[in-house]
Amino acid sequence: METLLPTTMVGSYPRPHWFTHQLDGRDIRNAFKVIHHEEAFSDAVEVVIGDQERAGLDVVTDGQMWFDDYAMGIGSFLWYWFERMPGFSPERREHPAISRGGVTGADRYVLDEAGGVALVGELGAPKWRLVELYELACRHASRPVKAGVGAGPLQLSAMVHFEGGPIDNRFDLARALAGHFRAEIDALIDAGCRYIQIEDLGAWFPNVAGDRDVPWISEVMTALADGVPARVGWHFCLGNAWGTSTRGLTAGGYGGVLHHYYDLPVDEFVLDFAARDMSDVHVLRDLPSDKRIAAGVINVRDLEVEQPEQVAERIRQVIEVVPAERVTLTTDCGLKQLPRTPAAAKLRALVEGARIVRAELTGTKEDPATR
Repeated sequence: METLLPTTMVGSYPRPHWFTHQLDGRDIRNAFKVIHHEEAFSDAVEVVIGDQERAGLDVVTDGQMWFDDYAMGIGSFLWYWFERMPGFSPERREHPAISRGGVTGADRYVLDEAGGVALVGELGAPKWRLVELYELACRHASRPVKAGVGAGPLQLSAMVHFEGGPIDNRFDLARALAGHFRAEIDALIDAGCRYIQIEDLGAWFPNVAGDRDVPWISEVMTALADGVPARVGWHFCLGNAWGTSTRGLTAGGYGGVLHHYYDLPVDEFVLDFAARDMSDVHVLRDLPSDKRIAAGVINVRDLEVEQPEQVAERIRQVIEVVPAERVTLTTDCGLKQLPRTPAAAKLRALVEGARIVRAELTGTKEDPATR
């Protein structure tokens, strides 16, 4: 029986300072031929899972040590996928939206940092190795491991210049990529993974293209999630690397887009609230009864370590509008950009805040020794 108000984190975690290896676009099977790289990678995963388990998280992640320290501050969240799939040119180009013109201000800065990539031929079989990364994490974990899948096909398709091969538009590219991502998800399920988190900011596209993109978004997400025998979450954040403002792509916050996706075969929406003082929580009042929410109650965008009672108050605001039985508690986004010391302290605050509210709901005190 699952814990009431289970705790987890979105995915990424600060690298231990001594873990300086970079995959540099290589398949892990190539990089790990250097035994010291494989050893250091495995040790880093063990360390970050240890931080999560000592904090008391119910579901842990591998910390995404496989994301290199590239531009944007969030590592190769975008580039990991392009670099390991035949058909894409390896160099970083200008983002297509900037090339077309009309992008200004903060949005231009964000897209310039993200960059673009060229599709120059037919898509080949990717070497993403998510199952191998998951199994390595499981060797170091005593609790369930959640697998992060993506950046996803919608988001990646928006970064592409079409210069060769049979695909010449983002719609068909996203459909093709979805097939490859679904194969990874199915393989993770076969390996025993029961928590899948899809990372795809395509949820925000209606803010740019209008509602005409909604059927395409729904088609692609259905291809990823339909019939998956696991808890499938879809995370669409407000931007880990540059703060929390709801402008440009994320204008209007969750209230403008979330309702489009209520009928999709996704079990859980993973949304960040803490960084904006829980201002969007009210949009959850219309959440269908068959959907869960993974609510971000830890702000990953500053160094202040929340106090447990502060976290508990954020949790109370969530369960005021969504029954506690349908709520997971998480960080707003990945912790990669923080130093490791406050990152670990924030996870402890998350767990302690959850204990406070859990005790209020059940009328019992949880024994820390059982955690």
